[in-house]
Amino acid sequence: MNSEFSLIEILRARASLNASRLRKLIRGIGDDAAAFFASEGYENLITSDLLIEDIDFKLSYSAPDKLAKKALAVSLSDIAAMGGRPRFSLLALGIPRAHLSNDEFWREFMNGYFEVADQHNVALIGGDTSASPDRLIIDSVVIGECKAEASIGRNGARPGDGLFVTGTVGAAATGLRLLAGPTRPRRSSELVERAIEAQLAPVARVDFGASVGECGLVSSMIDVSDGLAQDVSHICVESGVTAVMDFEAVPIAREVSLIETEQDRAFEFAVSGGEDFELAFTADASSEPDLNRIALECGIKLTKIGSIEAAKEAPIFLRRNGESMPYRARGFDHFAV
Repeated sequence: MNSEFSLIEILRARASLNASRLRKLIRGIGDDAAAFFASEGYENLITSDLLIEDIDFKLSYSAPDKLAKKALAVSLSDIAAMGGRPRFSLLALGIPRAHLSNDEFWREFMNGYFEVADQHNVALIGGDTSASPDRLIIDSVVIGECKAEASIGRNGARPGDGLFVTGTVGAAATGLRLLAGPTRPRRSSELVERAIEAQLAPVARVDFGASVGECGLVSSMIDVSDGLAQDVSHICVESGVTAVMDFEAVPIAREVSLIETEQDRAFEFAVSGGEDFELAFTADASSEPDLNRIALECGIKLTKIGSIEAAKEAPIFLRRNGESMPYRARGFDHFAV
């Protein structure tokens, strides 16, 4: 690709194959702004995620197709956490000049991006491109929708609710440690590859998030991007409650054993590592059978990891051996990198 415009034309051609399936789109790539019909009886959701080379990823270990998959998945996860379904996406790229002419890189990048977009019937309808001084910058925007007045926030948790999480936590952080540090085993294994895949190409829980949103079963929800404990604490602060998390119940990924084998250290690593992109949420205890049914239909694991109580002196208490103590949540901070 010898210019910004040639890249845009290639993106436009690929996007048109997807967008043609969506009747709501009026104008897409090629005009100053996209236009689409809003659905009657629905509210729109929009989210943006910024990925910056050497802060959020490294090209030394991020294959272009997996990088694109992750860029889109992290935004899809935000829509899922609001109980919505994704419909459209926008993609903005700040490209170092050395990469602008790397046709193979961008072919692989687009293959990964549109593979995930097609899985969720998401149409790329616009974005922007620019040269970048020295690092690749990716800004992913996704627009979704949910039933009117049914979006799920972080502020709805109530005393008496159960606290749940999908999947397991800690695999992505393990993958990052293996990729970035000297701890990567010389011999590969299925567990190693799963950890690396969890870091490089996470899977957003789109169907589960949308399904529980449509059923109105969830009182608050957040995607686990910065660490389970820290993200649960966000729910607690916004809702004015305290979460009591059961030490033994938290589903720690088997992959964590590649890094930590001691129980306490493994727990701390798993709940603070981040980038699992699972969904943590609260719901009335009577909803648990229906939640388990939806999880089964979506082919994912669901675990009740605690309960919500009236606000105490800390957002999170950790219950272990029958005793509850305040727990200091740790997690990822982009400004601390």
